[in-house]
Amino acid sequence: MSAKFEFKNESLVIFGIWDKNSIADLKLKDFIKKNFKQNLIFDFKHLEFIDTAGVRFFLALEYDLSSKGIKIEKLNLNPNAQSLFELCQKNYQRISQIKKSKTKSNLKEYFIELGIFTHTLLKILKKFINFTGAFFVSVFLCFKKPRNFRFISFLYHIENSSLKALPIIILTSLLIGIVLAYQAAYQLAQFGANIFIVDLVGISATRELAPLISAIVIAGRSASSYTAQIGVMKITDEIAAMNTMGFRSFEFIVLPRVLALVVAMPLIVAVSDFVSIFGGMVIAKINLDISFEEFLKRFAEAVALKHVIIGLIKAPMFGFLIGIIACFRGFEVKNTTSSIGIYTTKSVVNAIFWVIAFDAIFSVVLTQMDL
Repeated sequence: MSAKFEFKNESLVIFGIWDKNSIADLKLKDFIKKNFKQNLIFDFKHLEFIDTAGVRFFLALEYDLSSKGIKIEKLNLNPNAQSLFELCQKNYQRISQIKKSKTKSNLKEYFIELGIFTHTLLKILKKFINFTGAFFVSVFLCFKKPRNFRFISFLYHIENSSLKALPIIILTSLLIGIVLAYQAAYQLAQFGANIFIVDLVGISATRELAPLISAIVIAGRSASSYTAQIGVMKITDEIAAMNTMGFRSFEFIVLPRVLALVVAMPLIVAVSDFVSIFGGMVIAKINLDISFEEFLKRFAEAVALKHVIIGLIKAPMFGFLIGIIACFRGFEVKNTTSSIGIYTTKSVVNAIFWVIAFDAIFSVVLTQMDL
């Protein structure tokens, strides 16, 4: 017998077999379209069999009717069906609460979530400011006692984090110079202004592109390395052991890494300047027939020294941003291996974002100063 029902007074009498097959064509709207009073009785006296699909059907019906203020009562359930109802009802109530909490979206909750998010960001900003202040305190203490500065570690990080990055910096800068000159060559040739390719490549490369590209590459390469190294040290309790023995973790861990980037970044940017300009010279020779001698002569005339200096001034500031953010995220790593990946990703993303943001600030300020 298929699933059937019949309304009698205030009762809903259930007949037959209620399983996943027999209830496939039944819909809740067939039940709730009737105008019930404040009470409704489910009479299961003639129920032959019911499975979890049938129970789920009745629970959904009961939930919809109760939301309209209609009280539900179940009668004549056999022990097996009663226990199945009780078991399914526990899980159904929990799922209903989860769905209700997910679908409940109003302006108040939106501002609550926004407030929580803002509060979290402010807490992170406060921690970062404290971290930066502790770094400058360590720098001051090292000036007072230079012997405390780990010079060997400083040189190691210059070599490992900066000098070993030169191959990828050279390749990236060469491609940037080639692409920039190649795109400019076609446009300039239309107007017979071939020589101005020197101005375009020289100023844009030395002032903006070389420092920015170098910083982005170093952020992706070295910031991730710093964060992962410090994170592993934190998980293995090396930092805790260091602090227990009375050593300042900033002087041993943070200071050499950050200062290594501050010192090495101008060198990296200088190499990037040279390589990107060389890439522009090659394209100018091939596409516009401008010789290397003519290119260099025009470069000396058109590209003021201030553009090169501005690019070199940006470099140590970018290095400081990358290093301090990477170390800060490393100290935020929790005692789980998954957090290393999480905070390494955050480190790279934050470093690249702030490098680009500060580069934009530099551009606006220096332009307003007519530099």
